Amino acid sequence: MPKIKDGKKVLIRVENLKQYFPVKKGTFFSPEHLFVRANEDITLDIYEGETFGLVGESGCGKSTLGRTLLQLYDQTDGRTLYYGRSIEDIAPKYVLETYKNLDREVKELHQLRRKENEDRENYEKLADESEKYKALEKYREIEKKARNKYLDIVELIGGFLVADDFSEISKVLTSQYEVKIQAKEIRDKIRELMIKVEEKKAKGKSTDSDNENIDKLRKELENKDKIIADYETEIINLKTKYKDHPDFEKYESKRDDGINLAKLDEEEMRKLRKDLQLIFQDPYSSLNPRLTVGQIISEGLFAHNMFPKNSEQTQEYILSTMEKCGLAPYFVHRYPHQFSGGQRQRIGIARSVALSPKFIVCDEAVSALDVSIQSQIINLLIDLKEQENLTYLFISHDLSVIRYISDRVGVMYLGNIVELADTEEIFENMMHPYTEALLSAIPTTDAEGTKIEVLEGDIPSPIKPPTGCKFHTRCKYATEICSQVQPQFEEARPGHFVACHHKLNQNN
Repeated sequence: MPKIKDGKKVLIRVENLKQYFPVKKGTFFSPEHLFVRANEDITLDIYEGETFGLVGESGCGKSTLGRTLLQLYDQTDGRTLYYGRSIEDIAPKYVLETYKNLDREVKELHQLRRKENEDRENYEKLADESEKYKALEKYREIEKKARNKYLDIVELIGGFLVADDFSEISKVLTSQYEVKIQAKEIRDKIRELMIKVEEKKAKGKSTDSDNENIDKLRKELENKDKIIADYETEIINLKTKYKDHPDFEKYESKRDDGINLAKLDEEEMRKLRKDLQLIFQDPYSSLNPRLTVGQIISEGLFAHNMFPKNSEQTQEYILSTMEKCGLAPYFVHRYPHQFSGGQRQRIGIARSVALSPKFIVCDEAVSALDVSIQSQIINLLIDLKEQENLTYLFISHDLSVIRYISDRVGVMYLGNIVELADTEEIFENMMHPYTEALLSAIPTTDAEGTKIEVLEGDIPSPIKPPTGCKFHTRCKYATEICSQVQPQFEEARPGHFVACHHKLNQNN
């Protein structure tokens, strides 16, 4: 079931994402654990078919966010939901674990809610301002944990959350899901056998035994689908017990088919790798010097069993992909060292696009190229987006490039997204002081010019960031509350989100 927001389909949903890297383990004499807080409390939606631009200073966590979304790093906390496939397509084990341990999961939710209420009451009772600020931060943290746990459960079981006894519900949902896993495994076997048949046909070998196995598996799959349908009827009947509960419809409306990437194991994530691709910054070191262009592009195709090896169909597809990316057919047997930087980047793009992905992280994909080549690569990315219905997370330092290619822009500072809005809204009506400083630094040919907002001081350490708003140490608008309370990331205007106690341009 696609996730729709404001009439647009959400492809990636990120909620309270954290990515920490340990730098020092605690000891008996120094029990404090130290972490680089690369990303903290990031919440955003990326819509299907859009280019989401991400901008900020070096070291603020932009590339880390892109790689964490792709689960190239183990996500520390939070939820990353992917709507390009359904839960049934992947049948992840975490869903089965939730169904099996439903009673325990709901008890943990109730414990978190009790703790949330206690912390809120404690905060409301305090009179001392400094103590109140600390209590507020503590309350917000437990509030996020409780919300994450609530969504993890309600999105899978919906209206069943109103039940007092989960034993029968858990049993039926678990039994049905186990059959769904078996059906998914059968579909995978059929897909593998069909690739094998194509390879044998290309070599002129007999495929009779494989075809027989495929027929058997298809019959087995039909039986599994019937069992799943029977369980579905049982689940519908079970829901009738709870439909009169006042909260049933509210919880049922929260059901969600998004796949939580942060909870997938390595094998499950591998099945989604073809959907979620990465274009690297460096077109030199990101290509294997020992492989030809054709081998570089075909490597992913064979790894994901998309095409049979050594077939005409595969060769035609590789040449077609090269043509889309502006590479001549006779380049197919050449090696990376024989190309310029722009051509190598086209090879990297072709490698990603060949897998028919739905989401691509462009990690400063044009930063290492000449300006004249940058425009060619940017236009290529725009053309491919329109032709293949791609979605980009486009990371860059260059604000002019971001403005040209992006539909929406997120501004990042020290691991937090501090402002997010449509591109023109960000550039014309920025609301965060850091965004104001970034935009004022754009070179201009205007004789009058605009005064550059010079940021005083150095970027604080991501290991021990400042309390409250992380930007308050360099912000000319900062007041006492900025150093004490972290501002909430909230919608200040329709579609315009900002985390600041002293928002700019509020009346525009």
